[in-house]
Amino acid sequence: MAVSQMQQRYINFTTSLFQEGFVDEQFTQLQQLQDESNPDFVAEVVCLFFEDSEKLLGDLSKTLNQEPVDFKRVDGCVHQFKGSSSRYALRHISNTFIGARRVMNTCVTFRAFCQDKNREGCLYCLQQMKQECYLVKNKLETLFQLEKQIVEAGGTVPMAE
Repeated sequence: MAVSQMQQRYINFTTSLFQEGFVDEQFTQLQQLQDESNPDFVAEVVCLFFEDSEKLLGDLSKTLNQEPVDFKRVDGCVHQFKGSSSRYALRHISNTFIGARRVMNTCVTFRAFCQDKNREGCLYCLQQMKQECYLVKNKLETLFQLEKQIVEAGGTVPMAE
């Protein structure tokens, strides 16, 4: 496949990520922080986000399966997760964003169920969060693979507009 075709495929795929709500403008800001001196910056930040996400999802699952459920702790975990989804790595890298919009939106619903002390609603949202994380992770892995193919073919990765 020609480099120009790969670049167009990349642009189309990136556009679909925005249209489907997987990422938002904060992801574009993250991409703009990447440069030649650190070409894997975005992938590394995203990887850190998903490592933390797995830990938080495990903590949420464990806490929701205890009797009685500590909804204050659940809410704290969801709040931390929501912050990570919209502004990941703030404590690691100043003002770095992943922009995982669909994950963040699920967190809003999850927190409402926490405030209502609705365990079943929380368990439902936990499953939704796991699914959304899985989906966005796969989409971003595909995006990074497209970037790699473009670079290996001698091209440059186009910036999203």
